[in-house]
Amino acid sequence: MQQNKPSKLLVKLSNRLFDDSAEREKFIEAIVNPKPFNPCILWRKEPPNPHPFIVEKPIYWQPEFSDRLAVETRPGKHPLHEKGRFYCLDFSSIFAATTLLTITKPVNLVLDMCAAPGGKSIFAKIALEPDLILCNEVIGKRIGMLMSNLKRCEISPAIVSCKDSNILAELIPKTADAVLVDAPCSGQSLLAKGGKAVGCFHPVNINKNANRQKRILANSGKIVAAKGYLAYMTCTYSQEENEKVSEWFLSKFPEFEPVAIPHLAAYQSHLTEIPCYRMFPQERIGAGAFTILFQNTSEEKSERPDFDIFNSSGFTYL
Repeated sequence: MQQNKPSKLLVKLSNRLFDDSAEREKFIEAIVNPKPFNPCILWRKEPPNPHPFIVEKPIYWQPEFSDRLAVETRPGKHPLHEKGRFYCLDFSSIFAATTLLTITKPVNLVLDMCAAPGGKSIFAKIALEPDLILCNEVIGKRIGMLMSNLKRCEISPAIVSCKDSNILAELIPKTADAVLVDAPCSGQSLLAKGGKAVGCFHPVNINKNANRQKRILANSGKIVAAKGYLAYMTCTYSQEENEKVSEWFLSKFPEFEPVAIPHLAAYQSHLTEIPCYRMFPQERIGAGAFTILFQNTSEEKSERPDFDIFNSSGFTYL
């Protein structure tokens, strides 16, 4: 079988990510000659007995409400999917969202800033059991898909909005106990799944995404209540969109501190000293992800969420 050749930009990225030549080769191979990964699901309700799928042995950090299935499984075709019993979510996304499992205090309001198609919102609902979850998506054409998934999985009470992050920062400052930012990125890990991400390794594209991520993260930080949390994650590999963005955020918002995640210690990024975590495709459990959890250490009194504001135009209750 003919092997695909890596682009010069991919080789350059691999050289920056890994000092070990063998690891660089494994990384490049996973990108240019992708192989299927195990499909995964989040159980919204208890799985039936007997279990409808062949399930792989769980990894130690894997949430109890998730299952990693045999490679050939097509869970989206199963009748239980249409009934909302589970949601199909990439295992890399599950990895990234597990930082939320360290949040133990009662959660009043959760904001998912970049929510479509809804997987992280559903994860947050199951993991944190908030009084209310606000699912925001700035791209209008994705709202229908988001609402459909939330309704199918019975995510309630929930509110859907289509607002820029700076608008939400003005409307509900210092109110959310947890804010999720699954940031728009260059999407380099799509290649490891056999997908397309045109120009994903080009510096101009990477820098454009990094600047957008900084803007969204800065606005999101303004919404986090005192002692609240901000979860930042991407599905790309470049440092400029991951560690560098995280370091920038900490320099601009000194009241925030990164939170060490004990169950992800083995995945600590070797590219920085701050606690943040990576999954690479050559590990063969997921296409790749970056994740970090910040906590607002400020003693300043937080604003009490005024849920009446969600009765105004631009917010839809589910």
